Amino acid sequence: MRHFDVQIIGGAVLHDGCIAEMKTGEGKTLVSTLAAYLNALTGDGVHVVTVNDYLAQRDAEWMGRVHRFLGLTVGLIQAGMKSDERRANYRCDITYTNNSELGFDYLRDNLSRKKEQLVMRWPRPFHFAIVDEVDSVLIDEGRNPLLISGEDNREAARYPVAAKVADLLMEGAHYTVELKGNNIDLTEDGVSYAEMILGTNDLWDENDPWARFVMNALKAKEFYRRDVQYIIRNGKALIINELTGRVESKRRWSDGIHQAIEAKEGLKIQADSVIVAQITYQSLFKLYPKLSGMTGTAKTEEKEFLKMFKMPVIEVPTNLPNIRVDLPIQAFATLRGKWQYVREEVESMFQLGRPVLVGTTSVESSEYLSDLLKCRNIPHNVLNARPKYAAREAEIIAQAGRKHAITISTNMAGRGTDIILGGNPKMLAKEILEDNIRPFLTHDIPDVETEGESTSHKGLSKIKLGPSSLALLTKAAIMAKYVQKSERNEWSFQKAKSTIAESIEMSNTIGMEKLQERVAEVTEMYPLCDAIALAYITVLTDCEIHCLTEGAEVKALGGLHVIGTSLHESRRIDNQLRGRAGRQGDPGSTRFMVSLQDEMFRKFNLDTEWAVRLISRITNDEDIAIESNAVVKQLLGLQINAEKYYFGIRKSLVEFDEVLEVQRKHVYSLRQVILSGDSESCSEQIFQYMQAVVDEVILGNVDAQKPPKTWNLAKLLDEFISLGGNFLTETFKEIQEEDLQLSVEQILEYASLETDNFSLPNMPVPPNAFRGIRKKISSVKRWFAICVDDSSKKGRYTNTVNLLRKYFGDFLIATYLDVLQESRYHDAYIRGIEREVLLKTLDALWKDHLVNMNKLSSAVNVRSFGHRNPLEEYKIDGCRFFISMLNTTRRLTVESLLHYWSSPMESEEIFNTADG
Repeated sequence: MRHFDVQIIGGAVLHDGCIAEMKTGEGKTLVSTLAAYLNALTGDGVHVVTVNDYLAQRDAEWMGRVHRFLGLTVGLIQAGMKSDERRANYRCDITYTNNSELGFDYLRDNLSRKKEQLVMRWPRPFHFAIVDEVDSVLIDEGRNPLLISGEDNREAARYPVAAKVADLLMEGAHYTVELKGNNIDLTEDGVSYAEMILGTNDLWDENDPWARFVMNALKAKEFYRRDVQYIIRNGKALIINELTGRVESKRRWSDGIHQAIEAKEGLKIQADSVIVAQITYQSLFKLYPKLSGMTGTAKTEEKEFLKMFKMPVIEVPTNLPNIRVDLPIQAFATLRGKWQYVREEVESMFQLGRPVLVGTTSVESSEYLSDLLKCRNIPHNVLNARPKYAAREAEIIAQAGRKHAITISTNMAGRGTDIILGGNPKMLAKEILEDNIRPFLTHDIPDVETEGESTSHKGLSKIKLGPSSLALLTKAAIMAKYVQKSERNEWSFQKAKSTIAESIEMSNTIGMEKLQERVAEVTEMYPLCDAIALAYITVLTDCEIHCLTEGAEVKALGGLHVIGTSLHESRRIDNQLRGRAGRQGDPGSTRFMVSLQDEMFRKFNLDTEWAVRLISRITNDEDIAIESNAVVKQLLGLQINAEKYYFGIRKSLVEFDEVLEVQRKHVYSLRQVILSGDSESCSEQIFQYMQAVVDEVILGNVDAQKPPKTWNLAKLLDEFISLGGNFLTETFKEIQEEDLQLSVEQILEYASLETDNFSLPNMPVPPNAFRGIRKKISSVKRWFAICVDDSSKKGRYTNTVNLLRKYFGDFLIATYLDVLQESRYHDAYIRGIEREVLLKTLDALWKDHLVNMNKLSSAVNVRSFGHRNPLEEYKIDGCRFFISMLNTTRRLTVESLLHYWSSPMESEEIFNTADG
């Protein structure tokens, strides 16, 4: 393989930190090697991010050969990998991963309690990333934050009750539905009826909060449809990604929605999720100093990429001219008419022999069309989220470009496999091998749930194998039978499948000549893998000839015909489907058929009556197709409005998340200092916390603008003694307000200050714990920080206040150091306790803060009714919450440490209790 000139242009675009828009089939995977190799030379690591595990593995194996040949190391991150494997792969020069694994690794690293548990390249885990299908990751997935959750079972019993209430409530009479914003509002009758059923006086009572459960149950009833947004598998409700059509088994909807769906379907209620860590993909990828991306469809969203990521979209020309024909959109008054025409168009193309790809938006609609085609005896394959289809995705796509092939697929974004006219010879050769050899290795019946149903070959031409291929296949089959009989244990289906896969991989790496040499060296029976590999190479040659011949026939017929069965909420998603036809200069055509009853038009309140009246003027048959410019213009205008609406939502989410992003960066950088720093940095953090807590006590009771006689020194002493507890000597505890008042009056006369072993007159002298150059420097730094502190109130008595802050801060820190020294514990043990207390306290309060911020983001929207800006309100209150959280973190950390070291033997439970 070599790069075409246009691919070199694409590589330069990626290296410049831009988005390269390259059409389907133009070789984006090969383009990524250029920028990845160049940026990996610094040794800081490059991440190539794909949308799923399959593509990450494929690209790492396929393109990894290039990088290894050039002397770089290549890593791969996959679901289910252990920490050691992840760590080793992130240390490679180039690491292939998918977006969710990358995000969760970052979040998990920021929940780790030990430096050894970190898997990414800290302290700089991010250097340069190339994001494949960048529009899907940063825009479409941008609405869904990555969450790591804890469990909370306390409210599980409420969901089934709420589901029954939702069944009894009727739309219109008891509640209204707004499809556009997925909102539900209860009417007064609805509230009264729900309260009567539940036996409560107030649905919104804070002590008995039924409202949230009822509203979630209604949302589950109206907005979440089985086989559209989710499927049921093994007693679980699994999310279907609306963009890729794939099942996302690890994802769950938050805020109780998933539990409401489980209650609606009568499934076991899983525990409520309590957010422990969260981040959006926008915030995650903004952490890269240099970011680039590639996709086939991004130009329509260029403004969004520029505004949010400062990434321009550069259109890279195709290597060969695009000769695809995009036929006019056809509009129908009814769904029945649309599906009838889709079936008729598929049937007419099938009669011609042209391959057809039909794009649908849900499992439900793909299976509805499948039933229509079955009634007409038209052979076809279905590709959707159901396991029996999804497991054979690669095989289905491999033959989607063959003559007479009909494929019905849910959304094609991120499928990763090109549809080659005439078929994919490698996949077809593998299929032939499995069909001919696997039955001799195992008698196990494949599990449809994991292996999928066999793909349909009806209507497709049979691949003719040459004599050498048949001979080698027969020889491999005989050897397989011999091996299976010679081993006492029956082979499993999975073992047989993996043996064939390994043999095929071996043929790719060794080649025909070396295999023949190996076989020639063995006088008797040579290994089964060698026999399968030899058979594969000869069968592949026959398949390549067949596919080239059939591909020429398909091109002559007009190439692949793509049918879209509805407009999406973004033109970009429609263009992804169109891009499947006409790859690499091939002929092809596309046609979109839409109904005025499609969900998008209902959601965005299209004036369907106007459209129906217009159609009725043209024809009396409501099921007939209309290609009227007026109707199509109206539909496309609505699609643009939908794009603007969702852009507004994403923009709002990003603006809200930017508030949390600043806070997250502060907390996570603080965690890394605690986790990865040396013992001195950890101790310094403790000293800063102690000084801050003392400052809070002092500044809460004195005023630099008022004379000392007005200060509340008695309360100051009480709070400090309460904080210090058993740490403080009896002498200090006996100090009276008058003693401190007299001391303050005397220090007003101070002209200069000796910072070493500083003490207030008539007050106990702090322990001489600041011995050694590091501790003295630490003390001077704290004094300097007090003097330049701009956050405290300034006035005539600022210097006196500062001296109080220094004295009480030094006294607490020196007493703490003295107690540690007298404890005779090893330094490593002490630092371990300090680090554990710091992290536990910070994590527990950060978790509570995330919960509060999520509640706040919902609450501020109500304030817009009072003509207040929700974002500004969120910023102000969010900042106040965060400052409060940091103050509480400091105080609790100090109190926990003082409590621990005042009686360390009794405090060992600190390591045995759960977090928080």
